[in-house]
Amino acid sequence: MSSVIEVRGLSKSFMINHEESARYVALRDVLSDKSRNIFSFGRKRKGHIVREEFWALKDVDFDVQPGDRIGIIGRNGAGKSTLLKILSRITEPTKGRITIRGRIASLLEVGTGFHPELTGRENIYLNGAILGMSRAMIKNQFDAIVDFAEVEKFLDTPVKRYSSGMYVRLAFAVAAHLEPEILVVDEVLAVGDAEFQKKCLWKMEDISEQKGRTVLFVSHQMDAIERLTSKCIYLNNGSLLQYGDTRDVIDTYLSKGGILDDVAHHKDRKGSQLARVVKLQVLKNNQPVNGIRQGDKFQIRLGIQVSTSVKMDMSFVVENSRQQAIFCSQLSDLQSPDLIDGYAEYTVEIDKPVFRNGDYLITIALFKPDKSEFFDVVLHFPLITVEGIIDASPIPVDNRWGNLYFPLTWRREDNSNNRE
Repeated sequence: MSSVIEVRGLSKSFMINHEESARYVALRDVLSDKSRNIFSFGRKRKGHIVREEFWALKDVDFDVQPGDRIGIIGRNGAGKSTLLKILSRITEPTKGRITIRGRIASLLEVGTGFHPELTGRENIYLNGAILGMSRAMIKNQFDAIVDFAEVEKFLDTPVKRYSSGMYVRLAFAVAAHLEPEILVVDEVLAVGDAEFQKKCLWKMEDISEQKGRTVLFVSHQMDAIERLTSKCIYLNNGSLLQYGDTRDVIDTYLSKGGILDDVAHHKDRKGSQLARVVKLQVLKNNQPVNGIRQGDKFQIRLGIQVSTSVKMDMSFVVENSRQQAIFCSQLSDLQSPDLIDGYAEYTVEIDKPVFRNGDYLITIALFKPDKSEFFDVVLHFPLITVEGIIDASPIPVDNRWGNLYFPLTWRREDNSNNRE
């Protein structure tokens, strides 16, 4: 079976301009510049411009077969959107070759391909024509598009008055219902509400499984990637790091992570520094990771260095990405404060995690048992990214509020005897 997409040696570079810092400016320079500007018609003296070549993609190779559902993951700046723009023929590669067999429908940005002055009805026909569909083919799918997008009331309203969510609903509905051979969807679906995201995922599954179409899907939501795709591309700094089974690729992505900060050199801290936190690791199966799935068991390992023998207690607070405390624990809750001389390590076992998807921070404090002195307080250090879900986890896959999930049951009480 011939591939619908073949990518060989794909590379894309951009030129980035940097303005070098200007030299120290004295008062005489300011006065002389003012006098020059009188005769220079508003021209301003600028620092020297330096141009830097930045490679967004570097020697990327892969094949996509008909009916494949491919996830594309990677951290911000990995090259995901650049790859999709090249595949969609929005931008050209610097080097390499792409072969595409089939019509592509792309949903990369809110309102892409829409004319703001035209109505929703008119834009449906305009987008269909851009995708190479005849008016009869568009008309045949028109009612299904409108029903899916839920914009019937606003069909004859110029789309410039649509909210971003309405834009996305209509754009996705057009792209999905006009039956392209290849559907390319970027993170733009994050603009929609949770129910619409579910509907979009169902539609993409239907396009691939029932109609044999190919889907390329970029998302930071690992549970959505895992649900929809069977294969996954992991981009890192413009290079293809891994391409294969979705679960295997996501495991690699979560284990490698992207926390670059070193707790020993973390600047946001307070205290006398008589003792310091010099090591922080999150471990899964005794291997350091920066990401886990919802429901995974993991450990937090702390390394403490003291300059002189000291008895201390310690605590940590887990925070959400907004630095709001959601959980705390203290050594003396379970045992007596320890006497530490030199270096010591502590491991906190978290056997029944309840963290939902998101990025989490940690604040760690080392202090005297009576809290008369704080040796070290490490503030808001990146702890872990929780994405996706394990098979046996009781945590529902949804977008409800809150950072924690607690296993619980609902029970309706029989109060028939208590009626008034």
